[in-house]
Amino acid sequence: MSEDDAAPVTTTDDAAGRIAAGYATAGPAVELGAVMHDGRPHPGAAVRVPLAMLNRHGLIAGATGTGKTKTLQLLAEQLSAAGVPVVVADIKGDLSGLARAGTPGDRITQRAAQTGDQWQPTAYPVEFLALGGLGTGVPVRCTLTDFGPLLLSKVLDLNATQESSLGLIYHYADGAGLPLLDLQDLRAVVQWLLSDEGKPELKNLGGLSTATAGVILRKLIALAELGGDVFFGEPEFDPADLMRTAEDGRGVVTAVELAAVQDRPALFSTFLMWLLAELFEELPEVGDVDKPKLVFFFDEAHLLFSNASKAFLESVTQTVRLIRSKGVGIFFVTQNPTDVPSAVLGQLGNRVQHALRTFTPEDATALRKTVSTFPRTADYDLEELLTGLGIGEAAVTVLSDRGTPTPVAWTMLRAPRSLMAPIEPAAMAEAVRSSPLQAKYGQPVDRDSAYERLAARVSPSRPTPDAELPENAERSTPRRRAAPAPPSEEGGLSRVLESPVFRSFARSAASALGRELTRGLFGTRRRRR
Repeated sequence: MSEDDAAPVTTTDDAAGRIAAGYATAGPAVELGAVMHDGRPHPGAAVRVPLAMLNRHGLIAGATGTGKTKTLQLLAEQLSAAGVPVVVADIKGDLSGLARAGTPGDRITQRAAQTGDQWQPTAYPVEFLALGGLGTGVPVRCTLTDFGPLLLSKVLDLNATQESSLGLIYHYADGAGLPLLDLQDLRAVVQWLLSDEGKPELKNLGGLSTATAGVILRKLIALAELGGDVFFGEPEFDPADLMRTAEDGRGVVTAVELAAVQDRPALFSTFLMWLLAELFEELPEVGDVDKPKLVFFFDEAHLLFSNASKAFLESVTQTVRLIRSKGVGIFFVTQNPTDVPSAVLGQLGNRVQHALRTFTPEDATALRKTVSTFPRTADYDLEELLTGLGIGEAAVTVLSDRGTPTPVAWTMLRAPRSLMAPIEPAAMAEAVRSSPLQAKYGQPVDRDSAYERLAARVSPSRPTPDAELPENAERSTPRRRAAPAPPSEEGGLSRVLESPVFRSFARSAASALGRELTRGLFGTRRRRR
């Protein structure tokens, strides 16, 4: 072993000790690592976050390759060990390694010595989910009714006028008794409003033009091609299944596998926001708790806020502000803190800032803005520090157990104890097959909804699909879809429903009748248990 690889001296200088004193806590805490000062780590100077403060939300930021994913993994492991369920958005498939114990090695041993960590390889209980079964994971589906018009507008990239019009279409479907369960249902309603039979209804809505309805219809077709046709439907995922613990008391880590849809950022980022909105509506108020009920890691957070409407941003901000009192913590993970709107950033009390790069004038401006958001410190030149951090190092400030910001600490982060690489596809597939959620969500169901009801209006003698089956019975296998064709605004619904366009759109799921009509912040529907 060279001198450079030798274990660090265990003495702690005065500055490192003083910084570490700001992170002292009497209760349980998540251990982040050790204070670095004068260019070296001090294993006796621990940097930690009180467990009770992790529902105050947080930010993990830094340039590509600086260690954000490993920091997320480190936090998820310790939360699970403390009995806290965790949700992670796994964009690249890197976090499946949480399910397997890490591999010892010289670098791990050195990092453990540098951070004062009694490192032991450990696997954690992991559940794998995938949007509509796109990828490896238990399928997650959502009805359009529960998704709501505001979130759907974000996915469809609608402007303010189109967003308002989509809300009117939802309102019409509510009043007409037309359940919106999947994309075929919403397309059927829009086609009905554009048809000769439905145009009078369009006029009665007010503010909804034929041209705008046509734009929405075309965007729904595009969304179907991108995978929305298999995500929207039933059985709808119950967010309560995110809040489970294993038999040994550890929190289950739910990894939402998004690698198969990483080229569809609007779909997966807004899906994650839907999960938060559902949790917000379902969970009771708990106030301050000894540990969070759930911690949610929102990776690639900038995708959520890109091109978002004012109404959407206001709803996100309100959800983040209020969900803390329900025991849920949110960590946004992104490359630059300026990716997150100021109204949201101001609510993130726990900050782990990895290295930033300043290759452009815009980067330099972002660096100065980032520095201005940290507490003042005489121990470090923050601009110099943030551009010079090594991999697995970060500038940290969190909320102490008194709720006050801790001193800025240049931190060498601990190494995760699980595998820092993806597991084999076969191992993941086996985990999905053996999941207790597979029986609940594995197969789509198909029930009577807007499409069938509108078809019955045009052809009353034609029976609606599965009309005689009990409400909870599993329906027939979805019809095979073909490539959709552009819509026509001429002719009645009968011609539309008989055309290959509508027959090509299969139903990957369907309805939750008896759902309450109360809308939450995002226009989602509240479940009745």
